[in-house]
Amino acid sequence: MDKLSHFVKASWEEVTQNVTWPKFSELQSSSFLVLIASLIFAMMVGLIDLAFKSGLDLFYQSF
Repeated sequence: MDKLSHFVKASWEEVTQNVTWPKFSELQSSSFLVLIASLIFAMMVGLIDLAFKSGLDLFYQSF
C-alpha cells in the first residue's frame, strides 16, 4: 500500500509542477484543426462509399 500512495503522490506532483499545459487559445486552434481534418476525412470516406455503391449497383444490374 505504501508503494501505491507514493506512486499517486509522485504522479500528482509530476502533473501539477512539471507538465507544461497549453494555453486555451492553443487548445481552440488545435480543436478547430481536428474538426476540419475529421470533416475532410468523413467526406473522403463518403465519396469512396458512394463510388463502391455505384460500381456494385452497375455490376449487379448487368445480370
